[in-house]
Amino acid sequence: MKSRAIAVTYASVLALTTIVGSWVCRAEAEEQTPALRVYAAGSTRGILPAIAEDYARATGQKFEFTFGPAGLLLNRIQKEGGADIYVSANMEHPQRLFVEDAGTRPVIFARNRLCVTGRAELGLTQANLLDKLLEPSVKIGTSTPGADPGGDYAWQFFDRAETVRAGAKDTLIRNAHQLVGGPASPKLPAGETAMHYFFTRHEADVFIGYCSSHTKIGVETEKPSDLPLTRVEVPPPLAMPINYGLTILTAIKDAGRKDAAYRFALYLLSPDAQRRLPEYGFLPGGGF
Repeated sequence: MKSRAIAVTYASVLALTTIVGSWVCRAEAEEQTPALRVYAAGSTRGILPAIAEDYARATGQKFEFTFGPAGLLLNRIQKEGGADIYVSANMEHPQRLFVEDAGTRPVIFARNRLCVTGRAELGLTQANLLDKLLEPSVKIGTSTPGADPGGDYAWQFFDRAETVRAGAKDTLIRNAHQLVGGPASPKLPAGETAMHYFFTRHEADVFIGYCSSHTKIGVETEKPSDLPLTRVEVPPPLAMPINYGLTILTAIKDAGRKDAAYRFALYLLSPDAQRRLPEYGFLPGGGF
């Protein structure tokens, strides 16, 4: 991707601050606006509501969140609208809305990293990660490229593996199974996590995904796994930057809703919101 398409410049953030600065001061004095409609990558389903809860306590703002594969959400926005704010797990999708004059210039809300989670008996380490994934018997679970940036990052990982070892890409693609994030992906049972579901059904031995979590790091609120698992961060030179793009949809007609969207977007970039990102395994955003 081109650096100009993904970089958050000082000028872009300053422009956002200038536009909404005066609105922040009178937020509490304004009449309550309708719930903000936030469409966001599924990997943010923990962190975004947590930040929104902090914001709501201070302002009374209400929210309606729609989480899912960011590519599918983009298609939905382009066809139906319905969103005030869009947060994608990449910069390309919000950049496309910007180019189409459908969204503001995207800024980086947060950053992430790529991790591989596998059965403990595989003995995954950063040093042996590629060797293990290249074993013919190992089934690699991924998200769906095109529909979900998580799948795109998995394929970028395969591309980088080829630069380290000739022939690796073809082998990894043969071992890969697109299990989540697509329009035809199986619906998981209520309360079930994707990794637990596919591991117990022996449809995957490892899963390539984000290092972030839907829950606070160290807080066990998800269904406990009865499978011993090992998780390793993808090492250089196999790693790649993962930036979460934030845009405000320009189709918002109601002035109060538009003001509310800009105020919340600015809050997402504020120190108070950014310091919460590591609680869920994310890294702070910003471009400088």
